[in-house]
Amino acid sequence: MAEGQKSYWQEIIESLVIAVILAVVIRAFFLQPFYIPSGSMIPTLLQGDRILVAKFAYWFKDPQRGDIIVFHYPLNPKKDYIKRIIGVGGDVVELRNNHLYINGHLTPEPYLPPGTVFPDYGPVKVPPGCYFVLGDNRMNSEDSRVWGMLERRYIIGKAVFRYWPLDRIGVLN
Repeated sequence: MAEGQKSYWQEIIESLVIAVILAVVIRAFFLQPFYIPSGSMIPTLLQGDRILVAKFAYWFKDPQRGDIIVFHYPLNPKKDYIKRIIGVGGDVVELRNNHLYINGHLTPEPYLPPGTVFPDYGPVKVPPGCYFVLGDNRMNSEDSRVWGMLERRYIIGKAVFRYWPLDRIGVLN
């Protein structure tokens, strides 16, 4: 072996170390995989789906109405939840007669199946720096109706892509 030339095993070990470092950095700051453990987001996400969450999505902009987010559950931050943002700071949110009203205006929810029923709730005003979140499966979701508003500090990132199962792979809306 020529001087300065690395052995086969040195090359393999260096490559593995670099790959592990890159994986840790990507997961810590950019993209993190999550498993969907419950049916609270049916029909958008099914139990057992696997998704990627963009941790960087809110570095330069605030979360928006309609975003699907993963966050630390406020009552037990060791648990992670996934829900859809319905209201942002300053909004008045009301669920009435199986319809969503934001600031007094009927707001379409194209992600819900036709005929979805849910109990009336509100009106409630979302404080600044907080979010009102709901599961798409309104009758089977522990969300802001149960535990209150979600503070910004609990948000991990935006759910952007389903990669499993393969027959449902795609971008999330």
